[in-house]
Amino acid sequence: MESSHRRPRADAVRNVERLAGAARDVYVEQGPGAPLEEIARRANVATSTLFRHFPDRQALIRAALQQTYAVRLASELERCKADDNPRRALVDALEAAMGLVSSEHALLIAASEAGLQAVEAGSELAETVIELARRAQDAGAVRDDLVPEDIPRILMMLVSVHATMAPNSDGWRRYLALMLDAIAPRQTHPLPPPVPFVRPAMRV
Repeated sequence: MESSHRRPRADAVRNVERLAGAARDVYVEQGPGAPLEEIARRANVATSTLFRHFPDRQALIRAALQQTYAVRLASELERCKADDNPRRALVDALEAAMGLVSSEHALLIAASEAGLQAVEAGSELAETVIELARRAQDAGAVRDDLVPEDIPRILMMLVSVHATMAPNSDGWRRYLALMLDAIAPRQTHPLPPPVPFVRPAMRV
């Protein structure tokens, strides 16, 4: 009996990939209000093909976010996890995440306006920085009273500074540097107790 779970045809997979890539490019160039027809044209497919794969703007933006994460961030995070210098690994992961947010700000605004409350890669990114923060703390490179779950929260705070800067600005580096100084192991004031960590809605 033939399985009802058929693998997508190769041309369908290519169309999905082209549409996701075109969505990212068009939103960067034209902003979050770019028409879906332009995205279909850029992907060289009919508008009906776009809607067959993505019934609404939200689904298309989600795919664009996932593709952007896979292309721009996933391999960098894997490199950080393989780094034998715990503090450098954590810093590099935070820099990679902030750089992605800076360069993809138009796409993230589009996601927010489409009702997506989170960067779709947020959960995996949070798990990675928690792992790297724990390693850095075990190596004495992060203050003792920090809990690793503080780091994705700090990252979410840092993401918010992009709203105060021109697109593609690297001004976020100033605030990342301030935060890195704040978590360094040295004479510090005691922190209030941590609260339970809720898996992130990495808001824009």
